[in-house]
Amino acid sequence: MPHPLVLQLRFTRNEFKRALAGLSDAEARRRFPPLNCISWNIGHLAWQEQRYWLTRLQGQILLPHLNELTGYGQPASTPPLDEMWAAWQTIIAAADPFLDTLTTARLQEPIFLDNQRTDYTAGSLLQRVIYHYWYHTGENMAIRQMLGHTDLPEFVGDIDTEAPYLPH
Repeated sequence: MPHPLVLQLRFTRNEFKRALAGLSDAEARRRFPPLNCISWNIGHLAWQEQRYWLTRLQGQILLPHLNELTGYGQPASTPPLDEMWAAWQTIIAAADPFLDTLTTARLQEPIFLDNQRTDYTAGSLLQRVIYHYWYHTGENMAIRQMLGHTDLPEFVGDIDTEAPYLPH
């Protein structure tokens, strides 16, 4: 069974997707400055997962264009929704087998970049990703409200069934 924090990430990803159900491409690309658009947010989270799980921890870059398009600090853009979902799904599919191997001990090991020890561990990166998803889920829900959407999903979903507390 995957580590309990990995299960929490998967629940969080599902909540992120649930918050965006029924969204059109035009809606996902609409900006309310200074906010980024929803499609950019999807690509941005794909970028972060690629950066952490594939690049930093495995030395892979599957979708290098995400670094320039939706990386931290990049200029605002309005990429197509289907492209960003495809990128997100590609990165998630590549990251999940690695995430399934994480143990409590592995989550506590320091990460080295360019042969230099960092203050990061895989566990701290995992928490960053989870919290980052929740940040953008809230932002996306606010954008949807500005778009005039009603009857939006309530949060947090069925966490007691889908992602209950589990000791490690």
